[in-house]
Amino acid sequence: MTDTDRTPLELVRLLHASTNALAAEVWALGPQATARPAEGEWCANEVLGHLIEADRRGFAGRIRTVIAEDRPTFVKWDQPGVAAARKDNLRDPGELIQEFMSARETDLAFMAELDPAVMARVGIHPTVGELSVGDLLNEWVHHDREHLAQMLAVTQSQVRPFMGNAQKFGQPKP
Repeated sequence: MTDTDRTPLELVRLLHASTNALAAEVWALGPQATARPAEGEWCANEVLGHLIEADRRGFAGRIRTVIAEDRPTFVKWDQPGVAAARKDNLRDPGELIQEFMSARETDLAFMAELDPAVMARVGIHPTVGELSVGDLLNEWVHHDREHLAQMLAVTQSQVRPFMGNAQKFGQPKP
């Protein structure tokens, strides 16, 4: 472990922070959590649904597999297809938050108890090759923040038209 490596518990703390921020944003949006900012873009509910599936099929699921098996090969999943099948844009935001928080609580409690020695265990991703538990936990933190930024941009797109002359303070980000 180097000076910049984080322990599982430190990474779990970062995941708790993003978990709370993501849930708070969807809760604050209320019914607007189902509004897409533009054609083909995800609404806040769909972002949260993607995170639920990414946790299950990617991060937490793969970490559990690596701990249980020696050098397993991961199964790829059809992210757009799964997102479409979930129909999260039609779901009640409160129910979706409940699903997200319940699964995250279970996953993060498990991750918080990981022995730092398991961080080096690896699985094989069919596209990128070896991924260690440490790689997956760090990517999980990064992935959450990418999608938190996406979700915040959804909210910004909803309020910007109502800013009047305050729109002149800055241009919308692409």
